[in-house]
Amino acid sequence: MRTREVLLRAAAAVFDEVGYPGASITKIIDRAGVTTGAVYFHFRSKEGLARAVIREQAADLDFPEGEAGLQRLLDLTLYLAERLQHDTLLRAGVRLAVEQSEAGLQEYSIYEWWADRFAQDLAAARDRDELLPEADATVFATTLVAAFTGSQIMSRLATGRADLPQRITNVWRCLLPGLAPADVIAGLEFAGGGGGAR
Repeated sequence: MRTREVLLRAAAAVFDEVGYPGASITKIIDRAGVTTGAVYFHFRSKEGLARAVIREQAADLDFPEGEAGLQRLLDLTLYLAERLQHDTLLRAGVRLAVEQSEAGLQEYSIYEWWADRFAQDLAAARDRDELLPEADATVFATTLVAAFTGSQIMSRLATGRADLPQRITNVWRCLLPGLAPADVIAGLEFAGGGGGAR
């Protein structure tokens, strides 16, 4: 298991630096300092390594605590924006998920996983009367994943993700009026994301 972890981290670093097309098993082996046999014992191919990095991208995350609901979901997305600036496994998993068509991976499950994760807080927000009656939490969860994905791509190209927290704050400011009542929005805090909602 330790060797697998070393390989996963080495693969993440290489994929983060050069993407799927630029990565090779040789580069990953050199980075990991293991034998070719060790790679193929744990992963059948570069594709297998890429799929593992995509699926395990959240392994190092320490999700925000607090009461489930809209504030915790907002905190989670701003936390992810900050972690994408520093967390190699998360960054590589996100990059591969976005660029996977180049490799023919078709690994959509990670997007569903994030949507389900976001939906948990939205369900709690519904129970706490934090959502508008007409708001569809399932649709919003998938829309938020899409908006986050697009925002992080634009941020990576524009500033190396330096402005990602502000971009995610802007996403929320645009989407919140269709999700929550004004009094709920007024009570939300955008710590680390460029100031309050007001």
